[in-house]
Amino acid sequence: MSQKLLVVGAHSADFVWRSAGTVAKFVEQGGEARVLALSYGERGESGELWKENPNRTEEDVKKIRHEQALAAANILGASFESFDWGDYPMILTDERVAQLTALVREFEPDVILTHSEKDPFNPDHPLAFTAVQRARLLAAGAGVASAFKNIIPPAWYSFEPHQPELSSFVPDTFIDITSVMDKKIAAMDCMGAQNYLQSYYTELASRRANHARRISGKQAVKFAEAHQSMVPRVLSNIL
Repeated sequence: MSQKLLVVGAHSADFVWRSAGTVAKFVEQGGEARVLALSYGERGESGELWKENPNRTEEDVKKIRHEQALAAANILGASFESFDWGDYPMILTDERVAQLTALVREFEPDVILTHSEKDPFNPDHPLAFTAVQRARLLAAGAGVASAFKNIIPPAWYSFEPHQPELSSFVPDTFIDITSVMDKKIAAMDCMGAQNYLQSYYTELASRRANHARRISGKQAVKFAEAHQSMVPRVLSNIL
């Protein structure tokens, strides 16, 4: 059976900047990737679209953002969907946690990737972390038999925030995305609402590759993405 990856972003473009290479690599190796955006980021993440036309409606912006994210996901080989919860501020309710829990339980991912627990510059990112944390626990039933269907607890990682040193982000996992960096660049090209981020995340992938080479000695790593494991990993084999 192929492995399954679920990426949960607060906004529709978050997965592209922070994990597009990981998604593409996962698919390249035969896995199934599903991208979920809790909102479209229509209010706080779409400045270029509002500058182009201040008379746009939020629904117009959502439509454009959906098309951009879908095109990016298609390049990576992943599916894309949005819960359209709204942004700035995003509100987390019991009903919304239940909605996310149902998706996690239905998809049964082997790996979940989402935001870091802290982000002093974005109110929606930590909320996405909390939503995933609660949904994962509820879907897995804390890893024990329950009165409802539960799944095997997925591995859980935070992808790199924009300013890791201010978000208590300590990377412990580096993914070599050298073979799929062209797909990450193409996916970033789809995000016209935030194209100012492309050069930053291209440079970051190069810098993280430098760290990965120093850690591993693998000189072939030219581009990498960094993540932080949120739960301990249990290994059957040490080697």
